[in-house]
Amino acid sequence: MNVLARTFTVVVALTFAAAPAATMAANATATASAKPVTVDIRNFAFAPKTLTIPAGTRVVWTNRDDEPHLVVSAGHQFASSRALDTSDSYAVTFDHAGTYTYYCGIHPMMVGTVIVQ
Repeated sequence: MNVLARTFTVVVALTFAAAPAATMAANATATASAKPVTVDIRNFAFAPKTLTIPAGTRVVWTNRDDEPHLVVSAGHQFASSRALDTSDSYAVTFDHAGTYTYYCGIHPMMVGTVIVQ
């Protein structure tokens, strides 16, 4: 086998070997974007206070306070949570673009916003 044929064989082999890696990287990106986004309820505040997410993202609120909290949509755009005790969580999947303002039904000075793109 001459040098040109050997070089061609190596290039073709490397191309096919790299193809699965590229596919796995694309799948890893898709999986990473499907991960839920978390909002902590801590010190009588939502953290982060404002989220910007792509449509289809699941947001999970978790109460880190010793007091109960309720997640309530200001415009009735999603269902309210039950009272969340310490370490309890509540989740909503946001499928449509828009701005979703919410507050704590027990402590209405606690407010947050989810912006879905």
